[in-house]
Amino acid sequence: MKLTFLGGVSKVGPLSMVMEHENTTLIFDHGMLPADPPEYPMRPPLVDLAFLSHSHLDHCGMIPSLVRMCDVNVLATHPTLEVVELLLFDSLKIADIEGYPKYYDKGDIKRTKAAFDLMGFNSKRDIGGMEIEVHSAGHIPGSMMTELRGEETVLFTGDINTKNSRLIWGSHPVKCDTLILEATYSGREHDDRTEIENEFLDDIDDVLAKGGQAIIPSFAVGRTQELLMVLDDRGYDVWFDGMGRTVNHIYLNHKGFLRSAGDLKRAVKNANPVRSNKTRKQAKEAEVVVTTSGMLEGGPVLHYIMDKRRDPNTGIFLTGYQVEGTNGDRLLKNGMIQDRGATIPVECSVKKYDFSAHAGHSQLLEFAHGCDPEKIVLMHGDNRGALAEDLKEYEIHIPVEGETIEV
Repeated sequence: MKLTFLGGVSKVGPLSMVMEHENTTLIFDHGMLPADPPEYPMRPPLVDLAFLSHSHLDHCGMIPSLVRMCDVNVLATHPTLEVVELLLFDSLKIADIEGYPKYYDKGDIKRTKAAFDLMGFNSKRDIGGMEIEVHSAGHIPGSMMTELRGEETVLFTGDINTKNSRLIWGSHPVKCDTLILEATYSGREHDDRTEIENEFLDDIDDVLAKGGQAIIPSFAVGRTQELLMVLDDRGYDVWFDGMGRTVNHIYLNHKGFLRSAGDLKRAVKNANPVRSNKTRKQAKEAEVVVTTSGMLEGGPVLHYIMDKRRDPNTGIFLTGYQVEGTNGDRLLKNGMIQDRGATIPVECSVKKYDFSAHAGHSQLLEFAHGCDPEKIVLMHGDNRGALAEDLKEYEIHIPVEGETIEV
């Protein structure tokens, strides 16, 4: 079996992996990294079938280009299909605004939707002489790990989280011979989630006590839903803006992929959606606003920050990873954002919280041991050596972009 990584292996970038098994060529994910400028994977070969682990852009962002080139079906779950369609159309809009190259068009997105072949967790298929089974990855609703059973068993994890979140249940190890494991948080641990949530809520209380507003930039997919559930504990006047509104509906239409659809439904019902310029004006006077984009790269969040940027009592609460060179990264490091070509100082308080949906170093080790493989291929992380050091009892592979390895 040959594995070739086209991107996103030595860092958290646009992931794409090709597997050649006998006479069958498979591809797992084909993403783009929405940095400035965007990053893309290498050009893929002709493949027979594609697997899509989940609907974050660094995994799905170039799927339409793949479908156009290979006329290939894409195996994924139902929530992934619906969210991917939403994100891909939004990516085209952003490319037009920012002047980035476009590698597919609206017609390609429609053809991609038609190419999806939907699978539920623990369902099975026979493909190319192998039995395929997909399992929950615990990352976001609909995220899946792919198990391939032939003469040997291979598990491709995609992004995983082994801890239960408010939104979904954590993933579980799958016995395999070869484990292809994400390493985003190799060498790093997460603080206790309950402590993070309490600190987050207490800091919001402090901002509100000073008469400020809590502006919470959030990723639309997974993060917005979890934050609404966290905020619902305190009964704030919460408004939510941006693409997260649509993702809320998608997830609530697929309740079987959620840990507690009732909790999410209640949190969404208790918050206020921004549907127009009139309601956006109302939201600017609210206690708490949850809004895209999570890295401050466009989206409604800039309206709220520009409105409050001179108010030191207002707090901007970053809740996710900030890619270097994005507005979120600039704000953390320099107290500045860029908007329409201008660099603008922001006087609000700024703080970042670790609401990651990835397994930390200890959880990755525990997961790997639970899978009990002979060989481990580490991908999608810039510090894979830390995991490799703690997994020395296994045959470890640390490939780089463009490299082909045999396992």
